[in-house]
Parts: sequence; C-alpha cells; structure tokens
Amino acid sequence: MNEWLQITRGDAPLIVSVPHTGTTIPDSTMQHLVSPWLARKDCDWWIEQLYGFAKHLGATWIRTNISRTVIDVNRDPSGVSLYPGQATTELCPTTTFDGEPLYKDGATPDAEEIERRKRKYFAPYHDALASEVRRLRNDHEKIVVYDCHSIRSSIPRLFDGELPNFNVGTNSGASCDEALTKAVQDICAESGFSQTTNGRFKGGYITRSLGQPDHGVHAIQMELACRSYMQEPIGPVAEGQWPSPYDSEFAEPMRATLEKILIAALHFAQR
Repeated sequence: MNEWLQITRGDAPLIVSVPHTGTTIPDSTMQHLVSPWLARKDCDWWIEQLYGFAKHLGATWIRTNISRTVIDVNRDPSGVSLYPGQATTELCPTTTFDGEPLYKDGATPDAEEIERRKRKYFAPYHDALASEVRRLRNDHEKIVVYDCHSIRSSIPRLFDGELPNFNVGTNSGASCDEALTKAVQDICAESGFSQTTNGRFKGGYITRSLGQPDHGVHAIQMELACRSYMQEPIGPVAEGQWPSPYDSEFAEPMRATLEKILIAALHFAQR
C-alpha cells in the first residue's frame, strides 16, 4: 500500500474522493520550487476535517496526501484542458491559481518528470477509484462517486466576482442522473447558502471519467467556496494569513448541510 494514499473501505454505495487536501511534497520536487507556502497555497484546506463524518455513513474514503503542486489527480492525464479557453492550472502545475510561478527559473518539470509523476501518483489514485467502483458495483445496482473540493471565493484570474457557496458539477448533466442533481440542489437551496450547478466548475477528470449513469455509476463534484466553512480573507492572500485555522464551530452549518447531501446521495443509490 502507498503511504500517501488513504483508502477506508465501506459497504455503502458511496465513494468519497478527496484529491486536493494533500500537502506532502517530496524533497526532489521541493528543491525546485520557489517557496513551500506558494506550493501549498491552493490546497483544498480542511476538507478532510469537514467531511470527516462520511466514514460513519459507511462511505468508502479515498484521499491522497500528495500536494496538487506535485501532480493534480483531477486533471486529464493527456494534458488537455478541461476548460478550453479559460485560465486553469496544468496536470503538473507551474503556477498558482493567481498566476504566480511555482518553480525556480529553468526548473519546471519536463516531459520525463511528468510521466514519472503520473506513474507514481496519478495512476495509483485512479486505479484505487476504479477498483472501489468495481467492488461496490458488485453489491449495488448503482453507486455515487462524490468528489470533494474547495477554492478561495475570489480569484480574478479564474473567475469574475465571488463564487457561490456551493458549486455543483455534473459534466453538464452527463455524469449523473438528474434526480441526484436535484436532490443535492434542493438541500443547497434549503440551507440558505448560495449555489450554482455546472457554472465555472462542471466537474474535473474524476467526475468526467467515472460518471457513467447508464452503467450505474453516478459522479458529482462539489466545489465549495472557502468562506462557506472557514474564516476566509476575501481577495489576495499572503503568507502568514492563509490558510485560516479550522474552526469546527464556524464550519458546523456547512458540515451539517454536507451530511444531508451525502445522506441524500445514499438514498438515491439505494432506491
């Protein structure tokens, strides 16, 4: 078993994917980076704490400890952009979301290094997802793959204005049944938090590659604006200011809503 890959198996028809909370950066990569803080700046901070209840629902939990700066397991491994014409970061990012260089001059990963990282980190993560999908589909007519994410509320390079609290992605409706999308949207609406579906974020490679509703696999991505569950300074952030500490009391309204969402996903899969 890879030490950087966490898999907790459950028997419920639900897989919770947590691909972007890792902060581990091997020394062989770190020596080429501008700064450790920049390299971890775009982490999906505290998402593993926020969704910690999922295992108690019987969900299968898959998480990588490796930082997305090393390799982003939610990008297309071919390097093709999931959002053509829009600013984004690469499979092995060379800039932060704000456009700041991550690597020292002349030290960005070459094609050979990118292939090495794909073999070492990307492939095992997706092999684990595929294996758990097969295992659960053997016991359930349909399952849900729920991909957890968060992002700062305001990043002008990536999107205009302030993101809604909930950003639901279903690959424009292709990755899951409409009934599941509606169940999630209804809970978001009842919560009082703002929401959108298939807006700036339609679901990354995990959602798009695994979602096959005609074959009983329904995949959905949830991108949360960070202010929804942490005391986020809106706008540019500086070292020493970001990330804000996790505050379970502040996060509780969002945590409670997310629990309702995962329970609804389970009910959908069990119908």
